[in-house]
Amino acid sequence: MYEVSFIFSSLSELIKSEVSNLIILLDRFWYRFLGSQMATKPENNLIPNPTVSSQSSGKAHPSNVSEVDPNSYLLEKFRLYETRARFYLIGSDRNKKFFRVLKIDRCERSELNISEDPVVYSSQEVKNLLQRIAEGNRATGGLNFVAKVYGIAGCIKFLDSYYLILVTKRRQIGCICGHAIYAIDESQMITIPHASVQTDATYSKAELRYKKLLSSVDLTKDFFYSYTYPIMQSLQKNVQLKDSFGIYYDSRFVWNSYLTEAVRTRCKNNIWTVALVHGNFKQMRMSIFGRDFSVALVSRRSRHFAGTRYLKRGVNDRGRVANDVETEQIVLDEDAGSYKGKMSSVVQMRGSIPLFWSQEASRLSPKPDIILQRYDPTYEATRLHFEDLVERYGNPIIVLNLIKVII
Repeated sequence: MYEVSFIFSSLSELIKSEVSNLIILLDRFWYRFLGSQMATKPENNLIPNPTVSSQSSGKAHPSNVSEVDPNSYLLEKFRLYETRARFYLIGSDRNKKFFRVLKIDRCERSELNISEDPVVYSSQEVKNLLQRIAEGNRATGGLNFVAKVYGIAGCIKFLDSYYLILVTKRRQIGCICGHAIYAIDESQMITIPHASVQTDATYSKAELRYKKLLSSVDLTKDFFYSYTYPIMQSLQKNVQLKDSFGIYYDSRFVWNSYLTEAVRTRCKNNIWTVALVHGNFKQMRMSIFGRDFSVALVSRRSRHFAGTRYLKRGVNDRGRVANDVETEQIVLDEDAGSYKGKMSSVVQMRGSIPLFWSQEASRLSPKPDIILQRYDPTYEATRLHFEDLVERYGNPIIVLNLIKVII
């Protein structure tokens, strides 16, 4: 085992406010106009998510409704409806002032057809839309409410049909710079195709076995996410990227990256999905000599070359080491408030020794011998690993050897 430490502390102004809070200040007059104005935009006129670090905090709101970006806010609350032909996922911002619609086709048994409505709706407009959908589908069962949802955790196909993995219950476990961090309390897997187009393969033993295996993954333990803060990367990097456009999506620590790829690719944004980080998040508030501050410990486990102890060791051909875990300690001075205080971030990374080696687990041997699997005379995989560390953290790289050597 070894540990690479990269320490960087910075004291600067915190991110002033997220885009969703800015949207709250919009005048009701022009927000009612949004639906009719945005309806004239082509469906492919979609751009990435906005930055959560308030790039536009110093700019005035656009005077022309046509300048409004349909992705200029983040969706946090959802309601799922169904007809015989489609699922309708209605997403809204935190304060339910703006609404978007995601349509999922249910007529195709083995194909995934998802389309995002480019129109931004007001509360009344989305009610009228649902009413029209219900009336138009009255002959085939109408429109039915399915569930209250807090985001799409994934979309998967085994042998026959596609399934939606939805977050149906959440709890807040912390807050960084005014951005809420959540954990999952409950999730639900829903079959997308309607029962009328499903075949016997949907209920086959193999299909049910794969569904049971996926359901055995407990999303309520050791997973956390945020709608407005890129929790998959360190505070240091987020501060450095605060003036860039778009939410930076680093999939290294996002364990459902593959499961959400289909939705993100088709919608060309991340507003419908949640990025689940596997690891640990713990935050405590303290007071010393009357000065209030919070301390957060965040551990992010890489999804690359992951595995259990003894079964995953060493490095792979791409330079990724087993059980790569990035741990960050964040100290936030809350005297001036969540957005104006000072902050400090310390990051360290640990992982397996970047060589080709393994150990065979045995009950009879609590300390199994180390087996060198391959001879790499040029240490190519090791070089790739350290190049990746330099790209992630910069120089210098400090390596701590944690192996107990008996001389």
